[in-house]
Amino acid sequence: MKSENSIIYSNVQLGKNTKLEEFCLIGIKTKNCNKPTSIGKDSFLRSGTYIYAGNKIGSNFQTGNKVNIREENEIGNNVSIGTQSVIEHHVKIGNNVRIHSNVFIPEFTILKSNVWIGPNVVLTNAKYPNRKETKENLSAPVLMENCIIGANVTILPNIKIGKNAIIGAGSVVTKNIQSNTIVFGNPAKKFKLV
Repeated sequence: MKSENSIIYSNVQLGKNTKLEEFCLIGIKTKNCNKPTSIGKDSFLRSGTYIYAGNKIGSNFQTGNKVNIREENEIGNNVSIGTQSVIEHHVKIGNNVRIHSNVFIPEFTILKSNVWIGPNVVLTNAKYPNRKETKENLSAPVLMENCIIGANVTILPNIKIGKNAIIGAGSVVTKNIQSNTIVFGNPAKKFKLV
């Protein structure tokens, strides 16, 4: 079911029982991508959700208002993306991932299954921004299974967050974080094991 004010472009496949609120744009084509987009069954897209071409999205997918999802991402089942969050292109998101509101996920990021990301989190992928070679040298973070990222955390480029790690609210992560570790601070430092 979709609102009369939403647009579903050609080459979009919506799963059974998927619902769209008003002013959603699904399957937006660009000069670089006009590949098909698919969204699994029992999904719910709230008003103002924009999803570009080439996305493969699993079942029971949910968005908050004004979510922006760029081209050619792979998103698993039972994923929720909060209001005004941005997912750039070529991102891989596993099953059962929760991304809260106002989160920025840059291109080439990998979020493994059961990752939980609090509100206002920013991941980065450009070690040296605004240079001629910036785009050719992007290196995004990798967040392993079951890690928890607290509110207002910033994660720098090329960082790996280990399985079951917990990053305290407001932290700035400048180095890889080992599995089963709790860290916090600026820069984030080990507090104890989970």
